[in-house]
Amino acid sequence: MMGRSKDWLLAVAGGALLALMINYNSLLARHTTPMFASWVAHGLGAAAAFVLVGVYATVLRPAGAGTPAVRAKAPLWFYLGGIPGTLTVILAAITVNSSLSLSGTISFMLVGQVIFGIVSDHFGLFRTPQRKIVASDFLVALLVLTGSALIIYGRA
Repeated sequence: MMGRSKDWLLAVAGGALLALMINYNSLLARHTTPMFASWVAHGLGAAAAFVLVGVYATVLRPAGAGTPAVRAKAPLWFYLGGIPGTLTVILAAITVNSSLSLSGTISFMLVGQVIFGIVSDHFGLFRTPQRKIVASDFLVALLVLTGSALIIYGRA
């Protein structure tokens, strides 16, 4: 039971950090350009990843983790994850500074994630187990889209 609680806490923390990142990145984009703000965000992320990999390799690596039998080579398409991330940061910086604002941007990002998750589950993309699309999947997407519309158009 404790593992599930940790998953929920990590999800909430990730969502809070995403909202903060989009807010600060859009603030930087307002004073510079969305492209520069994306470079700053990804540069800081790359520096943090470099430090974390270094700490893991020198301090936290389990015994035998570096042997060829344990370490498998990742397919090249695994390294393409940064491209959608970069586009997300640039588009978020543009849309947050538009009439959509931060809440509308995050809500549409959530709609996109839900719909892509449904499609990914259906086709078994990215080595995920295949799952049939059921009516409740459409209900979830519709509710999230309705909530997004309320956030965007409900401002007075």
